[in-house]
Amino acid sequence: MNLSHRMKTLTGGGSDGWDVFIKARKMIASGTPVTELTIGEHDIRTAAPVLQDMHKSAMGGHTGYAMVPGTDRLRDTVAKRTTDRTGVPTTRDNVLITPGGQSALFAAHAAVCDPGDTALYIDPYYATYPGTIRGVSAIPKAIQTRAEDAFQPRATDIAAHAADAKSVLVNTPNNPTGTVYSEATLNGIAQVCQDHDLWLISDEVYDTQVWEGDHISPRSLPGMADRTLVIGSMSKSHAMTGSRCGWVIGPEAVIAHLITFATHTTYGVPGFIQDASVFALDQGPEFEADIAAPFQRRRAIAHRVLAGQNTVGLIPAQGAMYLMLDIRATGLSGDDFANALLDQHHIAVMPGESFGQAAAGHIRVAMTIEDSAFEQALRTLMAFAEACATAT
Repeated sequence: MNLSHRMKTLTGGGSDGWDVFIKARKMIASGTPVTELTIGEHDIRTAAPVLQDMHKSAMGGHTGYAMVPGTDRLRDTVAKRTTDRTGVPTTRDNVLITPGGQSALFAAHAAVCDPGDTALYIDPYYATYPGTIRGVSAIPKAIQTRAEDAFQPRATDIAAHAADAKSVLVNTPNNPTGTVYSEATLNGIAQVCQDHDLWLISDEVYDTQVWEGDHISPRSLPGMADRTLVIGSMSKSHAMTGSRCGWVIGPEAVIAHLITFATHTTYGVPGFIQDASVFALDQGPEFEADIAAPFQRRRAIAHRVLAGQNTVGLIPAQGAMYLMLDIRATGLSGDDFANALLDQHHIAVMPGESFGQAAAGHIRVAMTIEDSAFEQALRTLMAFAEACATAT
């Protein structure tokens, strides 16, 4: 029996980018200690009051089928937060609650792409993006950015591939680079979308983790509210990665169709998870700032540790919980560097090549362990890089 072409080609016939991560987890399972700087998993975990509210809701009986679009309370809360943060009037009818941001990405592409349509995305990219696009039988097309531009995408590069495209996916603050797209960058992207009648899918799950500049939701730009689908999530902003609660925000007509889509796919999110999400969102910006604070602090540690040397280059980390490090001076690819670092020092990082060709010769470091351990891992990484550079 044969599987569908869609299922067999999700990764495009190559690696899905998770090889080093899986290797590290196998080492851990075998009893080898590994310092993991791979995935965006908070070391502080979900706050106890959020878990207590979740428990209260579950014990109170909110364990049956929840409304597929999301509870009115959560949709209203997400809508108000969006209105307050972006200035764009938003109601519950603009919001679909989904099982995490990844589900929201899939739903958004399913909404705007037919089989065979071209869907653009920015390279470097989160590792699931091309597979998500293939999952709806669309054709992924990467638009490469440049390290010398701090990985800010150029509107002209997007426009060069827009004629036959249906959508473009952007992510700011960006995973993996930490780049926060400037107003000029976003205005340029918005103009391309309007000139070529593209849908814009905006992944904004790191909107509370901005260290330099400002987060601008492209939905707030002139002429963009009716052609933008925004992806959000509780995972990064509230350290609720395992709770799997996200959303799509967009025009009412699109959300109405996505509710039908959710009825035939996910059938909603557990009610006690949604109640806990309302509780967490009601804690306000101060709570979100507390969740983000460790990453801003570790970013400062990285700047201090990497100062005064030329072997490892730090791409300006303006947001998110990651550092993008340029290790081309070592003479190694990101893949080779990450594998050797894991083998020799039991430190796991993600190769830049996991996120596309624009990040080749780089590595992504997640700032997700305790401060002193993070600093020691960075110093070991630096010493390893210097040894590699000397040997070339």
